[in-house]
Formats: sequence, structure tokens, C-alpha cells
Amino acid sequence: MEHPGTFWGVIAWMIVWGVAGSVAIRRRYLQHDLDTSNTTFVGAMLGAATGPVGLVPLWLKTPELTNRLIVLPAIGAVVLVAAAFAFADPDSNCVANGSFVASQITNGIIIGIIYGFMALGLTLIFSILGVVSFSHGEFYMVGGMLTYYVTVVWLPGINPLLGIACACAVVFVLGALFERMFLTPMYQGRIDRPVEYGILITFGLAFTLQYFVQAIVGSNPVKTRRYFDFPRVRLPSPEDPWLVKTSRGNLELFDTISISNPRLTAAVACVAVLGALLYFLHRTWTGKALRAVSQDREAAAIAGIDPSRMNMLAFALGAMIAALAGALLVQAFSWLPQVGNIPAMRSFVIVVLGGLGSLPGAFVGGILVGLVEAAGTGCIPDPQKAASYIPAYGMVVLTLTLLLRPTGLFGRRYASGAHGKF
Repeated sequence: MEHPGTFWGVIAWMIVWGVAGSVAIRRRYLQHDLDTSNTTFVGAMLGAATGPVGLVPLWLKTPELTNRLIVLPAIGAVVLVAAAFAFADPDSNCVANGSFVASQITNGIIIGIIYGFMALGLTLIFSILGVVSFSHGEFYMVGGMLTYYVTVVWLPGINPLLGIACACAVVFVLGALFERMFLTPMYQGRIDRPVEYGILITFGLAFTLQYFVQAIVGSNPVKTRRYFDFPRVRLPSPEDPWLVKTSRGNLELFDTISISNPRLTAAVACVAVLGALLYFLHRTWTGKALRAVSQDREAAAIAGIDPSRMNMLAFALGAMIAALAGALLVQAFSWLPQVGNIPAMRSFVIVVLGGLGSLPGAFVGGILVGLVEAAGTGCIPDPQKAASYIPAYGMVVLTLTLLLRPTGLFGRRYASGAHGKF
């Protein structure tokens, strides 16, 4: 970095005015008896992006904080950080190499879609049951492990889709049985402290699944072959190809953007399944029943919906979604019994960032975390250090979210007996 003092000076300036803005704007809105739900976030972002230039008009006029006033300061703060980095290190790949930047953004979005999809299951469980499942990472691990054994060991040569379907079905049944046996007592008045019980029982399931799988299959890493190869496409003519497949099985668009085959196929499948899930939730009677229970459990019971059955279905669906994410990614990563630990931690970050109980928030939060990780790893010149810092980026996002907007991007105040809305 050629001018580190300039970069860190800008960061310090943003921190000082961000803190000042978050405190001053909130107090100003409290004095006028106005809504303060977004004042901390807007004040911090506006102060970081513009300093007193933006804070003074906001402090004087105290306008209603619309979505535009919420989004634009955040974008301005990000642009200011990027500009300061570009000035401080103009030779960095993140500044001077357009192909590298395009690849990082594309792959950040792709892995973010996968992160968001996995977090959907955690959000669905919390929305209905009000339980933060600490076994989510282990369902992810079991889905990938079952897919490997079905497609490689037990039935080699079988269509990968059948192996994925088998893994999802097994985990769906496992989730349903666990909910019926261990979580149902929470809603029958047999548990004195249901919140603590839910945490401990799901953590116990995670511990059991991880070490049971390790005892059965061992600790050697496994990995499936690529499920599908990219077709060779040449447009507009064979003499001028714009889309070619490399020797490693990746796609390169205009020799600029390199896309991993397993990650792209997993992301496309995640988008397709997300569409099917939204159709199920909004167009079918059972899906509408799930949404009703998520909004108000008591009112749903009065309307004839059995919350107990919805609890079982929600937990089973959430577990199956995590297993599907694992089944899609076992072709991309080496699989171990401990492979679910970091994805589970990312899922918690994404759920908090998007807003507890919000399916759109989980998906958007996943993409944001993917982009943050891509930017962080791409802008650090040492690849080894960049890879070791990846878990830290999620923790930074989580900390900022809890400080500036504890309800998350799409959070809301819950009704009585409700845990979320999707």
C-alpha cells in the first residue's frame, strides 16, 4: 500500500463522524418524539459518508427516514472506503485489474446465493418454532456425506439428482423425528425454560450427528465428481468465441470472468429451489398455514391450523434445505464430519443481518456476506492471509449489524406468539 496513512486517516474520520452521527441523530429524533428505529443506522452511515455536511441538514429538518435515506448513506460509505483504498493502493488487483474485479464480484454473488440458501432453513425454523437450531451445520454435513456415499460408494454411476433427492429425503425424515421426539415437549408445558432447552437440545443433536458420522465413516476427506459439465458454446461464430470452457472445467466469459462449475451449478439449483419454496409458501394451503403460524400462532390455531404439525414440517423443511446445500456443494469442497461448523456460523451471521424470521432478508444477507468476503480476499495481496481472514469478515458484519441495526435489514417487531414473517 503506497499511502497507508491516507487510507487509515479516512477510516478514522469515518468512525468518528459515524459514532457522532448515530448518537446525535437518535437524540434529536427522541427530542421530537419521532420514530427512532432507523436513526442509529442512518446517522452512522450518513456521518461516515459525508461528515457534518450531511448530518447538519438531517439534524435540523428531522425528515421521515424513508428507504432512500436508509440505503443511499450506506452506499456512500462503501464508495468512500473503496475510493480511499484505490487512492492508497492504486496497483492492487482490486483497482487496476478489471478482469479480477469482475471475477470477484461474480463469484461473490454466486457463493452468496449459496450462503443465503442455507440460511433460509435456519430462518424458517426460527420463524415457526422460535428456536435457533445449532444443529443446522450438521444437517448440511449429513446431506453432503449421504450424497457422496449414494453416488460414489453405494450406487456408483447413479444420476446425481437421485443421490441428492435421497439425501434430502433422509434428512427430512430425521428432522421430523427429532422435532416430534425432543422439541414437541416445549409446546406442551413440560419444559420450564424452553428457550434454553431448545438451544441445548439442538446443540446436543449437532454433537451427536458430528461424532456419529465420524465414528461410522472416519475423518478422511471425501468429495464427489462434478455433477454436470458445462456445454461448449461459441457465439457469435467459431472464429470469435465469447464463451469457452477451460481445462479445469470452469467457464470464462470474454476471457474475463472465471466461474467455478460446481459453485455455479449449486447457485442455479439454489435459485430454482428458492422459487419452488416461495411458490409453496404463497400458493399452497400448507404454505399459507406455515406463514400464518409464523405471524400469530394463537390466531392460526383458532382458524383451525395445527401449530404442532406446522412445527414438525418447518423443522424438517429447514433441515432438508441445509442438507440440499451440502449435497450441492460436496462436489466443490472436501467433506469432513466437521465441515458444517463454519457454514453454520455464516448462517447465524446472515440471519441476523437479514433480520430474524425474514426469508428475503436471509437471501439478501447471504449475497452481501458473499460480496464482503470476495472483496476482503481479493484486496489482500497475500492469498494465505486472505484465506485465513475469511471467517473474520462475517464477524465484522455481525458486529456492525448488532451495533447499528439490531433488527437486521428486514427485521420487524413481532406480534404476540409470532417469531417471524416471510
